[in-house]
Amino acid sequence: MQAEPICPQAYAPDFDLAMAFQPIVDVVGGGIFAYEALVRGPTGEGAEAILAAVTPEQRYAFDQKCRVTAIREAVKAGIGATSARLAINFMPDVISDPMADSEATLEAAKETGLPPERLIFEFSGLDRLDSSRMADTISAYRRMGMMTSFDDFDSHADGLGLLGRFTPDMIKLNPQLVRNLSSSWSRRLIVEKIATVTHRLGIRLVAEGVENRSDSDKLRSLGIRYQQGYHIARPAVGRLPRPFSG
Repeated sequence: MQAEPICPQAYAPDFDLAMAFQPIVDVVGGGIFAYEALVRGPTGEGAEAILAAVTPEQRYAFDQKCRVTAIREAVKAGIGATSARLAINFMPDVISDPMADSEATLEAAKETGLPPERLIFEFSGLDRLDSSRMADTISAYRRMGMMTSFDDFDSHADGLGLLGRFTPDMIKLNPQLVRNLSSSWSRRLIVEKIATVTHRLGIRLVAEGVENRSDSDKLRSLGIRYQQGYHIARPAVGRLPRPFSG
């Protein structure tokens, strides 16, 4: 049965949103390094459908709403009782002043008791942000104590080339590189290259899209200790799922 289309007005002006959380684990040291907040609609709609319903005029308000909702829902779910960080996807292209635009984010962190140092903001849609604004955003977030991450990272010119200009705190591998890594010699070579570069730069490298034990073991053999995916745990709405055992 085909899902009903989402009416754009359903997310304006209040954006009735929920948040699912998925852990990023440290397979070497053990424990959960962070939880990524994944936006969901009130009846379970996925991020892609929700974003498609957000008009250009609504993007800034939507971005602000997602940040605050992610923090509040994560704290409500109990992240404050853990040492895990909270990774939040945001829309860097809507930012005009990184410091001023983060006021509501910092206020939500303050009111919930979650220190800014435990927040990670994931850049997506990097092609929409010019070099100067990206540098300003990374610098400003670092001054506020927050971490930054590049999402869907690969070895293309727009991937490794970024590291010649910017140094985020974390990088998340493109899931297309990670899936079935153990059976692909070429992808293993690419991932090994990225792992070497990020290690030398002091950047945490996260493998996203880990779906089986063999890929997880191969990633670990390449020195990639931070992993996320269905093999680790599936996202859960409104709660912090524990990693699968075994």
